[in-house]
Amino acid sequence: MPSVNSQNGTHRESRYLDYLPGLYRDDKFMGQYLNIFEDIMGPLERTVDNLEIYFDPMITPESLVPWLASWLDLKPGPGWTVKRWRELIKSAALLHRLRGTKRGLSEYLRIYTGNVPEISEYIPGMSLGEETKLGVNTKIGSAGAGNHFTVTLEIDAASKVDIDTVKSIIDSQKPAHTIYTLQIRQR
Repeated sequence: MPSVNSQNGTHRESRYLDYLPGLYRDDKFMGQYLNIFEDIMGPLERTVDNLEIYFDPMITPESLVPWLASWLDLKPGPGWTVKRWRELIKSAALLHRLRGTKRGLSEYLRIYTGNVPEISEYIPGMSLGEETKLGVNTKIGSAGAGNHFTVTLEIDAASKVDIDTVKSIIDSQKPAHTIYTLQIRQR
């Protein structure tokens, strides 16, 4: 049953009448009454109909990006642009899978800085003689040498990259038993 829209005088039938038994569909008052609830619930229905938009980091409204990041326990610090936040959220599953690896650290730093870092590990070579007995009179490696790596980043002078954020990223992504040296080169 059509009802009159008070704003422009046009008739509008409530979609909610379709959910009622036939007896109520012919009642003019019922159609007008249900229009009130349809007007109230309409925005919520449209939100639910487009719910997937809110979970896609590349198209969600900018105001929801921090909320989406909080679901993944991502805490972007100073210098993070919304574009980088979106890319970080999109890459979260990959970064989690690669956490503690050279590739994972490199990808995380690339997302934040926009540049691929150079990560080098020092692994000294060695040879054993005939008289050496491993664990008795011979140790492999020097203390800490195998646990050290160097991260070299090239950053534009105009870049808003925060060094403390870079250190925080490295600390959160590196294996726990390792130490590192951070070298920053200005372009």
